[in-house]
Formats: sequence, structure tokens, C-alpha cells
Amino acid sequence: MSIRILVLHGPNLNMLGLREPDIYGTTTLADVNDRIAALAQELGVEVDTFQSNHEGQLVDKIQAARGQYAALIINAGAYTHTSVALLDAILSAELPTIEVHLSNLYKREPFRHHSYIASAAVGQICGFGADSYLLGLRAAVALAQS
Repeated sequence: MSIRILVLHGPNLNMLGLREPDIYGTTTLADVNDRIAALAQELGVEVDTFQSNHEGQLVDKIQAARGQYAALIINAGAYTHTSVALLDAILSAELPTIEVHLSNLYKREPFRHHSYIASAAVGQICGFGADSYLLGLRAAVALAQS
């Protein structure tokens, strides 16, 4: 049976490549997903990606992932700093979770230094641009194989 990983992109990530390129770069979400898919193929795993600007849709995806995926990779965007609902969903899904961010949260505004997701995550990867997702995928696969 193939290892399946779910990758969730939160609010405004659909605007990658357009939104604040000095912070997030010019890589689009489609580019990110293509890079994730290429690495997944190389690693011999299945990856499903999903983006939403709506907290409830992300919660629904996390809840539905329970028992269906070996791990979760999430860039919750701004919900990272505000959403107890996403934290609770991750806790209830009982999946190893890797939190990723394109920018280094700790070099940005102080309100971005707190993550609700971090307390439920195995680890957090931030500051490596689109490569944060690829590092997260490698970590998720290693967790699934252990």
C-alpha cells in the first residue's frame, strides 16, 4: 500500500507569485504543487493538495484525513496565528503533522511569532520558500516509514 500524504494550503496562498513577492517570491501555488508532485513521485508516495481561504473547509479536510493519510503537511497561512479550530482538528485527526511556512515567521511581525498549530505538530519548517514544503514532505515520508 502506498503512503498517502495530505498537503493543505491556507488563506491567500492561492495568491502566491502575486502577493508580496519580496516576502513570498514569484513562485505560484501551481508551481509549488508541481514541485511537491515531482518529489512525491521520486519518493514513491501519493500526495493530495488542497487550498482554501475558508477555515471550515480546512477543518473538514483535516477531519476527513483521519485514517486516510499517513501524515499531514499544513501551511495554515494567517490561521496559524488565530485558529484554535485548526489546532483541535489536527489533534482529533491523530496524524503526524508538519507545519510549513514560506517565510521565517520569527523574522516578521511579532504577532506572527505565535503558532497554534505548532503545539500539535511534530515539527515546523519555515523560511525556505517553496522548499519548506519539500523539506516537509521528506519529513512526513520519514515519519510514515518509521
